[in-house]
Amino acid sequence: MGDGGSDTGEDPMLDSLICVAGSSIKRSGFIASHSSDERERRVIFVNAGGEELRRQGHSEIEVETDRFFQGGDVLRTDEEVADGGDLPSIYQSARCGNFCYEFRDLPPGDYSVDLHFAEIVYTNGPRGMRVFNVFIQDEKAVSELDVYSIVGANRALQVMNIPVSAGKDGVVSVNFQGVVGSPTVSGICIKQGAPELQLVSSGRDGKSLLCDNCFAPVKLTAAENKAARMSFTAKYEREIRELKAQCQMKQDECYEAWMSLTAANQELEKVRAELDVKFFQNFTLGQAMEKETEKMAKISSKYEHDRRLWVAAIDELERKMKAIKSEHSQLSFEAHQCANSIPGLNQMVTAVQSLVGQYDDLKMKFNEEQERRKKLYNQLLESKGNIRVFCRCRPLNMEEASSRPQTVVEFTDAKDGDLGVLMNGSNKKIYKFDRVYTPKDDQCDVFEDASPVATSVLDGYNVCIFAYGQTGTGKTFTMEGTEQNRGVNYRTLELLFKIAEDRKKTISYDISVSVLEVYNEQVRDLLASSPPMVVRLEIKQVSEGVNHVPGVVDMKVENVDEVWNILQTGSNARAVGSNNVNGHSSRSHCMICTVVRAKNLVTGECTRSKLWLVDLAGSERLAKTDVQGERLKEAQSINKSLSALGDVISALATKSSHIPYRNSKLTHLLQDSLGGDSKTLMFVQISPSEHDLGETVSSLNFATRVRGVELGPAKKQSDTTEIQKLKLMLPFCLCQLKCKDDTIRKLEENVQVLEGKTKSKEQFSKSQQDKIIDLENQVELKAELCGHLEKRLSHVYEKMQRKEEACYSFQQKVISFIMKISELHNPISLSARSFEG
Repeated sequence: MGDGGSDTGEDPMLDSLICVAGSSIKRSGFIASHSSDERERRVIFVNAGGEELRRQGHSEIEVETDRFFQGGDVLRTDEEVADGGDLPSIYQSARCGNFCYEFRDLPPGDYSVDLHFAEIVYTNGPRGMRVFNVFIQDEKAVSELDVYSIVGANRALQVMNIPVSAGKDGVVSVNFQGVVGSPTVSGICIKQGAPELQLVSSGRDGKSLLCDNCFAPVKLTAAENKAARMSFTAKYEREIRELKAQCQMKQDECYEAWMSLTAANQELEKVRAELDVKFFQNFTLGQAMEKETEKMAKISSKYEHDRRLWVAAIDELERKMKAIKSEHSQLSFEAHQCANSIPGLNQMVTAVQSLVGQYDDLKMKFNEEQERRKKLYNQLLESKGNIRVFCRCRPLNMEEASSRPQTVVEFTDAKDGDLGVLMNGSNKKIYKFDRVYTPKDDQCDVFEDASPVATSVLDGYNVCIFAYGQTGTGKTFTMEGTEQNRGVNYRTLELLFKIAEDRKKTISYDISVSVLEVYNEQVRDLLASSPPMVVRLEIKQVSEGVNHVPGVVDMKVENVDEVWNILQTGSNARAVGSNNVNGHSSRSHCMICTVVRAKNLVTGECTRSKLWLVDLAGSERLAKTDVQGERLKEAQSINKSLSALGDVISALATKSSHIPYRNSKLTHLLQDSLGGDSKTLMFVQISPSEHDLGETVSSLNFATRVRGVELGPAKKQSDTTEIQKLKLMLPFCLCQLKCKDDTIRKLEENVQVLEGKTKSKEQFSKSQQDKIIDLENQVELKAELCGHLEKRLSHVYEKMQRKEEACYSFQQKVISFIMKISELHNPISLSARSFEG
């Protein structure tokens, strides 16, 4: 063979590693052949784990870089590899681990494979650290190869001429599987064509040799046959001698090993026996230690528990002793104080009585002062005007803020009630109101100023609070608010309940709430169980200036939770819609009517007052909102009712003899609150945007007119229902009074008769009392006689007892005497009988 060497393996142990006939093991590295045929046969030579190598000269060698592999890791060493042949650097690198090689795109045919190995990791052994199998085309080619046991560390080893065939797919696979440790390979060389024939064994007939690759018989001459036979005989005799020597050596080693093993087993048995004894002792000691540990733990736990109990008991006793000492000192101190205060107790009683008298006087003065304060406060409101106007400006919304319009409202003097509006450039107009709120003011600030007017309803005054302004300026937010930031409606009713609770000892209140809306000039009940548009409600006049809506649901409320539920129900049932100006526009006037019936428990005075909380629909310019159909009808009705409200305000401002309340359902309902005997508060809502300048100016002008209205002083609203009931009861009471007078007259006559009878009975009683006194004296005398008789009877009883005792002693003497006589009689009779015999 071209790539062979002189050091081929003839060791039977090495032959046992080869699983394919024709292959061999060589204990040296790769040596290049000078034959051109051998170079042409070499198809692929891969440097496993290394780079490409190229050697020039009379025998050119090309070794490719590591490829065709799947998996594994790379190992490299800088140490020199002995017997490396012409390419020792191949054996300084290797692929290691779980890997395989697949050589593809080979022409179908026969090939031979050379494998190159070197142990570069376990350089100090021992043997058996790396044992592996090699499979080519899934057939085992090398079995349990241990490179270190064959050539040692850092020495080259070749497995040569492994035959293999490539099929139609053109693939040759080389797979390495570890038995002990992980397999390695330093190089793989694939050559075209089957391995050359080697004659290494003889046939059975003794006249031929067998091919080492295919075992086909090869004919030889007689001389060649004799020479071959002598060579084989000498070879086998030499091998037999070597095997016998090795066998004897192995037997000696086995005997020595058996003897050492026997001695080691004996020592092991002794050690095991001692170990068992020690183990049993340790086990016994461990059990004893565990028992003692458990006992110690129990004792320690009990001691700790007892110690805690005793410490707690001692602490408790010390605490009780301290408490007893403190209580004793306190009692002693109090006893001394009581002893010292006894002389001044009468003075204290006198002082308390005087304080009680002063308290009654102060209570009376307080009630008088409270009434006076209420009158002065109402006079103060009346001096400012019964219709008060508060102006509130909303902040810019998100759409307005994004377009950055010019703000036409100034709040420089807002604290003084002045509001500046920029008119057509630099001209500024000043409006004067009772209060001006900037966009930064919150709901609390608004209600703080409105609450004095709202709470006047508890004092018996009619009150009306309404919000007016262009649509989308925040009227509903001011009046209703949200659950997190509630408005005037909820806050007012909450404050009413709080004040009523504070006054419950002197005044009792009954509060009821109804929620209405005026939609397209129709009054609708928002608390009705049926849909609001089904029930048609009309306004009836109860008395002059007092209106009522029969059939409306009037809900009595006891707390703020019920109020919130009612307000939410009414708000949900209210008519809303959308237009170009406001996406959630109120399409009706929402009116919350709160009726307060009060009774003064001290004076008996009864009042019935009414609080209107009105959220007006927004005023709209039809050209700007661009509504049609039903929305157009709603807008026309809203503008009509607001115009009617303006007419009423104008008539009130000019003090006209005729006030057109009946021009609209809105003004008709508010007649008793817009008149001269009520308190009225208006919120005018405006927008700061220059796009709404026209509507803002219109709203401010209307609010200015409203502020100029001078109503008469507000009056308390007596409960006329109670008066009517009393008037109806008056004839019956007069008749009852007359009957009572007759009864009283008859009773007086009966009393006179009874007085006469009583006098006569008193005289009779006096005489009877005298007789009783006489009888008592007689009874006392008889009692004395009875006492004397009892004493005499006791003496007689004592004498009888003494006589009975004497009789008893006499009877005993008689009995003893008879017994003596009988004793004497018996011997005499016996002697007489003997004498007779």
